[in-house]
Amino acid sequence: MAKIKALVVDDASFVRDLVKRTIRTSFPTIELEEAVNGKKAQAIMERGTFDLILCDWEMPEMSGLELLRWARQSDSYKKTPFIMITSRGDRDHVMEAVKEGVSGYLGKPFSPEQLSGRIVKAIGSKLKKAPPSQSSPLQDAFKNSASVLTGAPVTAKAPPAANQTASLLTGSTSGMEQVKKAAPKKAGAGQSGSKGAAEVRFADSTLKCIIKAISLTEIKVIAKREAQFPGILESAVVDLELEGEVARLNGYVHQLQAVDKRMDTDFVSIIIRFVDEDPQKMEHLSKYMAKF
Repeated sequence: MAKIKALVVDDASFVRDLVKRTIRTSFPTIELEEAVNGKKAQAIMERGTFDLILCDWEMPEMSGLELLRWARQSDSYKKTPFIMITSRGDRDHVMEAVKEGVSGYLGKPFSPEQLSGRIVKAIGSKLKKAPPSQSSPLQDAFKNSASVLTGAPVTAKAPPAANQTASLLTGSTSGMEQVKKAAPKKAGAGQSGSKGAAEVRFADSTLKCIIKAISLTEIKVIAKREAQFPGILESAVVDLELEGEVARLNGYVHQLQAVDKRMDTDFVSIIIRFVDEDPQKMEHLSKYMAKF
């Protein structure tokens, strides 16, 4: 029986590693290859065939949308499941990807369970035929989608309108809620010494933060302690708006520290390390820093 092959495409090595780790844990029967941008992915796809493409949107040399367009014009990849994994989750971008033939859409940051669920939806029939493997913690998401794999045959129906397709691709509830564009605001009363405000998005929560420091490699923010708080190495997305343009910077939680030396402190300092290597994002970040 031929193995399932998947290609992971992202310019950020941290994100590629997260995707690969999730797949290897939940779906050990899937063979993986990776590419740092769309141009590299295109070359790899021309040399062989893949059953699933998991791709970032914003990358240097060739974007995920450009790779999707190329794939849908290729005889070998016209119908290959193509999941866009990106921080560009506003409806306009979702609709654009839908029109180009995307199979699924997952907003950054995402949890391993969310990624596993998208994979099950995309290649459930092939996973059903794959050889059995030992159970793993992340396979709970796989089991939760058992209806896709073991239920009655699913007949694909053409949606009556593209906006309904967009809703399906982004998930029933959390998809669009988790990827709303952050709108940085000026610091208000009681925020003396702060430079600006922003929202930092995690897989299951969004924190309103005060920016204390920023560089090309990381950002330090102060947030009020909430019921849901990120963990060390958890993926994050920071939206920085400048002159009407928004750069969505992917990163991970590098440090968490209480602002006060008290157990009941209300505020926590968070350092988020950036992982993007896209020159356009770095240029935007540089301009933001100059005005910070």
